[in-house]
Amino acid sequence: MVDFGGWSMPVQYSGIIAEHHAVRGNLGVFDISHMGQFFAEGAGAAAWLNRLLTNNLDRLSVGECQYTFLLNNDGGVIDDLIVYRIADARYLLVVNASKIDEDFAWMQAHLDPGVQFENHSEHYAGFAVQGPKSAQLFDAFFSGQYSRPARNEILAIEIDGENYYIARTGYTGEDGFEVFCPAGRAVKSWNDILGKGAAFAIKPCGLGARDTLRLEMCYPLNGSDLGADTTPIEAGLGIFVDLQKTDFIGRQKLADQKEQGVKRRLVPFKMTGASPPPRSHYAVFKGGEKIAETTSGSLSPTLKAGIGMAYIPTEFARINEQIEIEIRGQRFPATIEKKPLHRPNTATN
Repeated sequence: MVDFGGWSMPVQYSGIIAEHHAVRGNLGVFDISHMGQFFAEGAGAAAWLNRLLTNNLDRLSVGECQYTFLLNNDGGVIDDLIVYRIADARYLLVVNASKIDEDFAWMQAHLDPGVQFENHSEHYAGFAVQGPKSAQLFDAFFSGQYSRPARNEILAIEIDGENYYIARTGYTGEDGFEVFCPAGRAVKSWNDILGKGAAFAIKPCGLGARDTLRLEMCYPLNGSDLGADTTPIEAGLGIFVDLQKTDFIGRQKLADQKEQGVKRRLVPFKMTGASPPPRSHYAVFKGGEKIAETTSGSLSPTLKAGIGMAYIPTEFARINEQIEIEIRGQRFPATIEKKPLHRPNTATN
């Protein structure tokens, strides 16, 4: 157990590698109760959120969601989050645990009149069921009572008079569902998921497997790969930025980068020989010169090699470019790779 965003969180239950392989090949469940939940409601809620977030909420129908960014005035990332449209004029925002207070204060400071904005993070628990058998578990859990939400959709249901939200997004690259339930029903819901999942050999999974799984997919981690001094354009995530919107906070910096190009880009790499696993803040060398630091790094249980990400100067940020990572005072060869580093089963039937 470790401190994570003010929460006591499990690094592992049965072991990082075993949990990683369970998600890639079968089924795993993560406790994500540390994540924050905000609700925005009102006739002007969509317009207000569109002025704060990079993606375009006008594209969302009721029951759909999108990945997006909350930026500072300089275009740097305050947080990456998911917005769900749960009714015509009501939105659920799921934010990172360590950013709950900062996000809420920033958004509250820019709140439009007539928009009701509330932080319900302490009222909700959350669980992420991930893996190729997650759809089978959904069907078994609800005995056909509900149709599965499609990828990037959310379903609102009532269980024993309590409101539950079940989304289909995920942070592992595998098919999966997120369940948000009242905090008072956290233990029961967790045990119910494990009980029904036993038939599918489900494993509880911790932060260690979450990190190796997301890194194989090149999904960024806020505070490591994203921060106040990095922009979504530098991170290669411009697909989640709608520059056709003319007035969202931080837009001008992103528009300038889109037009003029960036000096660095976040790219994945893979170690090419035997080496210790890379970690964050390791020096990256090219031609004997230090050019960057790693932002993330780990051993990939799937690829059986060290992998990581780093903001590399644009002139070197090319697929198949050879670099070196300094690990414990020694430099080891690595190659810049194409995203993602692993292509998993993401069926959404």
